[in-house]
Amino acid sequence: MHKKHIDKTIPANIQAQSQAERIKALERENRELKQANEIIKKAAGLEAQAELDRKPK
Repeated sequence: MHKKHIDKTIPANIQAQSQAERIKALERENRELKQANEIIKKAAGLEAQAELDRKPK
């Protein structure tokens, strides 16, 4: 479906609400991905430190 058709058939207030909901969902997803990224960075740092702390065989 083309955007022009959607713009004509869906009332502006519904479009704005849908866009606001989409933005809110994307912001939430962005926060979650940033948190996951921080966890991965910390885990990688711990793994690297553990590797340095291991005694050579």
